[in-house]
Amino acid sequence: MTENLTQYIRLIPKAELHLHIEGSLEPELMFEMAKKNGVKIKYRSIEELQSAYNFNNLQEFLDLYYAGADVLLTEKNFYDLTMAYLKKAHEDNVLHTEIFFDPQTHTSRGVKFEAVVNGITRALEDGKKQMDISSQLIMCFLRHLDEKSAMETLDFALNHKDKIIAVGLDSSELGNPPNKFVNVFKRAQKEGFLTVAHAGEEGPASYVWEAIELLNVMRVDHGVRSIDDKKLVEELAKRQIPLTVYPLSNLKLKVVSDLKDHPLKKMLNKNLMVSINSDDPSYFGGYVNQNYLEVANALNLTKDDILTLAKNSFESSFLSNSEKQRFLNKVEVMNQKLR
Repeated sequence: MTENLTQYIRLIPKAELHLHIEGSLEPELMFEMAKKNGVKIKYRSIEELQSAYNFNNLQEFLDLYYAGADVLLTEKNFYDLTMAYLKKAHEDNVLHTEIFFDPQTHTSRGVKFEAVVNGITRALEDGKKQMDISSQLIMCFLRHLDEKSAMETLDFALNHKDKIIAVGLDSSELGNPPNKFVNVFKRAQKEGFLTVAHAGEEGPASYVWEAIELLNVMRVDHGVRSIDDKKLVEELAKRQIPLTVYPLSNLKLKVVSDLKDHPLKKMLNKNLMVSINSDDPSYFGGYVNQNYLEVANALNLTKDDILTLAKNSFESSFLSNSEKQRFLNKVEVMNQKLR
């Protein structure tokens, strides 16, 4: 990849739409919080922890992800975690971010819902003041748990509608299809929440169909398996339903064995509304620019491809049309400057 394209990727404005805040917990911060909070970590050093980041599948990653989250106990912990991510995003020229959080991961350990949401929200507010990063917050239900637990979590969220814009669905995909959560998604929509869902990562293309037809989602997280279903591709292209894609996550979790096999370029060629995101960057080897750089190198992406992906990231966001246009104008200004 040329230095010219590398510079283009680094400087083009972007939105990040799929970022699990718990998945941005860097080892150094994990050990620091564990020490302060008196939480015992099974790994003796940062190096030993990082050596465990060799996953064979999604579940192996999730086991480590949930164990890492045990160090997050206080509102300040969630504030510090979020601010650390925002600084990384700022370095990558991310102007808008839509952050996922998993309250059930924390409330099941006795952490109050308010501590989680207030810590994250305060950081997002400070990120706007200090770095001019706009943001929105999405609450995810853990799909390996039952719908009753999701309903209880939605009850908590009702007092925080001013902070949470949407609900989503994440965690172990295989064996936990979207149809498990039809009722909670219907209720969330009635309460005014927007909707997204993970589908078509390890799960089949049929899970994507369920997400858009049964859960009525506005955006599909992952969705790379959609490429296996011609009719689904046609539907996604026709309706321009966004797919938030994570190349390094897909590589690390063995969804693809080599980035050269990643379907991103095919998805672009079929006019799918795809964007590049970092998912759980501290575990998967890179924040958003690293995902752009590595997949661009593997698939021989052009500046025009990168421009499309950057524009798609804002088009796929939950920003208002006027806000989208303001950011798209910034993308075009930088594009002209870098050509």
